[in-house]
Amino acid sequence: MDYMWTHPDAKIRYYASDMVLNVHSDASYLSAADAKSRAAGFFFLGSIPINSKPIKLNGAIHVLCTILKFVAASAAEAELGALFLNAKEAKVMRLTLEELGHPQPPTPIHIDNSTTVGIVNNTVKRQKSCSMEMRYFWLLDGHNNKIFDFQYYPGFERILEITQAKPILGGITSMCDNITCTCPLPLFFLIRAVKPSVRRGCVEQVDPAYIRKQPLPALLRIPSVASRNLVSTAA
Repeated sequence: MDYMWTHPDAKIRYYASDMVLNVHSDASYLSAADAKSRAAGFFFLGSIPINSKPIKLNGAIHVLCTILKFVAASAAEAELGALFLNAKEAKVMRLTLEELGHPQPPTPIHIDNSTTVGIVNNTVKRQKSCSMEMRYFWLLDGHNNKIFDFQYYPGFERILEITQAKPILGGITSMCDNITCTCPLPLFFLIRAVKPSVRRGCVEQVDPAYIRKQPLPALLRIPSVASRNLVSTAA
């Protein structure tokens, strides 16, 4: 609400894309009243993410922000609940886009919890999962039927780290300006992040594109004059 008061004329810009639905899913564990968890989702139309290449962003066509109905017993279950809600919304959007003449590949969904990704991709041995909400396992059917493509992405790569699920810190409000396009050079590409597994002990993040205590990496902004060169370089 403070951000909306500060920027009452914020706008969202949309760019031509491949019309492929992308979803960034996130959850904030035990951050709401009565031991509840927050769930968030950022939906935009772009391209299929390619490993080691920047993610081409676009204006949001839908944003999900809610509180999970059930109390999650772990962060993985909270992420699974948020993923369930986002996948339900994404399936409706997939059908709408296909009816409009835009065939959809398996919808890429970004998740920053490796346990959750292992559960929905059926690549980990589940133990004591019967305590989790039964409906969440509908996601496994979506993966098996190639409706969704659940992939692990470091938290630094996702827009939701500074928008819906996590509290906004004073030092990163300029990042929000780029997302809502209140600045003349809006956010266009999101640089890929290295996985936390590359760190050793107390060593800092090895990727120079990141700044300590800031959840988003350095952003590539497209000036009107040099846009073609930057797009060709990032592609």
